[in-house]
Amino acid sequence: MSTHCFQFPAVIFAISSLLSGCSTPPPVVPGPLLVPPIAQPTNLERVNTGSLYKLSAGSLYNGRRKPRAVGDTLKVEIAETLSASSTVKTDIARESAFKSKGTGNAASGTLLEPWLNQNDSASGSSNFKGNGSSKNDSNFTGQLAASVINVLANGNLVIAGERTIAMQGNGSTLRFSGVVDPKDIKDGNIIQSADVVNARLEMVGQGDVLESSTRNWVQRVLTNSLAIW
Repeated sequence: MSTHCFQFPAVIFAISSLLSGCSTPPPVVPGPLLVPPIAQPTNLERVNTGSLYKLSAGSLYNGRRKPRAVGDTLKVEIAETLSASSTVKTDIARESAFKSKGTGNAASGTLLEPWLNQNDSASGSSNFKGNGSSKNDSNFTGQLAASVINVLANGNLVIAGERTIAMQGNGSTLRFSGVVDPKDIKDGNIIQSADVVNARLEMVGQGDVLESSTRNWVQRVLTNSLAIW
């Protein structure tokens, strides 16, 4: 009997450790984040169009070729500003009154006395006032190099990229993805994050600092179910 009592907490601890991984939220930026470029065929016949400008030669002004194929790279200027506010005000008041008076001609001690000689009145009121407000301001600026992971049928580019920095056991990863219209790409192959369709941006951390400041799945369940935890 004592052996089972000793093993039961150990089993619960093992199961809790396995389930604690379920507390990790799914990534906002889906993969893949990098796709290798398509290999060029060895024997490629080039048709002479008679033009001095070749599409693969790059821009006539800066010599940099615009990204247009899978594996090409560009820079994303991240400048996101979010400001939201909400104010709720509720004011409810209610008053009620009741009055009933009989004729007053009933003899004392008769069955009709409570009804004919009644002189009753009642009143009530209720008031409710509620106020609430919330405000959220966030700013995010930075630059991230991304690569083309897919080319859509209309010529738009699906881009994605990430940048990870680790220092003394703690790290942070910046991920970005979205759809870019090649016409919005500026000189230097720079695209503004505001011009990216379906943009997804996330900043995640790893290391002891993050683990010590977040609760796992088991701790959240115990906090919501047990008052003494």
